[in-house]
Amino acid sequence: MSMIAGFIATLLYLGASVMLALRLRRKVAHEPQPPARWPVLTGWALAVLLHGATIYGDAFSPGGIDMGFFNALSLSAWLIALLLWIASLRHPLELLGIILLPFAALALALELSLGGTGTATALPAGLQIHILTSLLAYSLLAIAAIQAILLAIQNKHLHNHHPRGFIRALPPLAMMESLLFQIIGLGFVFLSASLASGFLFLEDLFAQQVAHKTVLSIAAWLLFGTLLFGRWRFGWRGRIAIRWTLGGFGALVLAYFGSKLVLELVLGR
Repeated sequence: MSMIAGFIATLLYLGASVMLALRLRRKVAHEPQPPARWPVLTGWALAVLLHGATIYGDAFSPGGIDMGFFNALSLSAWLIALLLWIASLRHPLELLGIILLPFAALALALELSLGGTGTATALPAGLQIHILTSLLAYSLLAIAAIQAILLAIQNKHLHNHHPRGFIRALPPLAMMESLLFQIIGLGFVFLSASLASGFLFLEDLFAQQVAHKTVLSIAAWLLFGTLLFGRWRFGWRGRIAIRWTLGGFGALVLAYFGSKLVLELVLGR
């Protein structure tokens, strides 16, 4: 049943992404009645529900939690898809799904084909809080990184006075920047909680196998914290905001998945 649910969720993710792409193309072509949002959001919601059921069956058991590389990747992709769906109910962010939903489909497919290689481990409540806040921070800041890339493209076209194609279908630049900093602010809160819970509940955050993860996570926290302070104090925006966002997210990718990739898939630990 888990395999069937995962397969259907993968198809629904890809279908929702295609529908979003068609909706974007029709908006760019100025068709009088672009497709409604609700069929896309409904299919997207079903995909998230089935994806969640698949992860629960594969990663959670009475013996503990299996956070092997592919299960962790799939769980992060599920959180990204869920958080973006929730945000899209209130803000015009669903176009990010054109990029992020295929990623969720790929992560789920990798879980179905290659997952289950880790070992289920019983974790104390404090460590579970650390893992949850870490994944929430990563997922929110991943959405912010894609938002920053779109903002960079939009900013370039507007400065060149040639807003063509899908750029005209995006929300105004000021709204895009405001949404970016709202997402970063929330992600920064969870990243702070992740680091705080790590210091509280982990024995040694600077042990040999996790020292690089800790250092990179702190570096990402400093980058995002500096960006938010610069926005508040000096009104940072545009290229500065984009560079700091992508730099901070790059540090998080290396911290959360770079170490797992090397340790589990390269070194086999």
